Amino acid sequence: MKISHVLHLSIVCLLTAFLLLGCDNSSSEQPVPRGGLIGQVAPDLTLTNMQGEAVTLSQFKGKVVILNFWATWCPPCREEMPSMEQLHRDLESKGLVLLAVNVEENGQQAVTQFLQKTPYSFPILLDSESVAQNTYGVFRYPESFIIDRNGVVVEKIIGGRNWLSGATFELINFLLNG
Repeated sequence: MKISHVLHLSIVCLLTAFLLLGCDNSSSEQPVPRGGLIGQVAPDLTLTNMQGEAVTLSQFKGKVVILNFWATWCPPCREEMPSMEQLHRDLESKGLVLLAVNVEENGQQAVTQFLQKTPYSFPILLDSESVAQNTYGVFRYPESFIIDRNGVVVEKIIGGRNWLSGATFELINFLLNG
């Protein structure tokens, strides 16, 4: 009996560590090192939104896109969402598109429950089969890509942030107005 309790506790600890390692609690404005997709045309992808409609990244060419990968169980993901909502509302008319890609296997159910408590107006796409996160090499959440009007990835951001201030906000404004 004692061994099963120790085993159960060990499994719970390992699962908790896995979930915490998958979230990046950093909130610094420091960009991640250059490389990967930076400077390349963003790989196209098609995902389903919460209404069951297909959404393709390339349909937003000519707009500045924030492609944000997140999960409902990730505290930094949830913390940055109010500022993402305000950014979306403030800058959508200037050509900003914010696409929040949920990475959970049960995304439709998890996001539906999440939105009942905290509704957001920006599009949420479902990546329950990990197609988009594998294409973009995402493994820490939240992780975001800023894509310019030509469809080129100009920045990769790991960790939650206040989207309404700092270097990231300045970059988005530059891309929208430049």
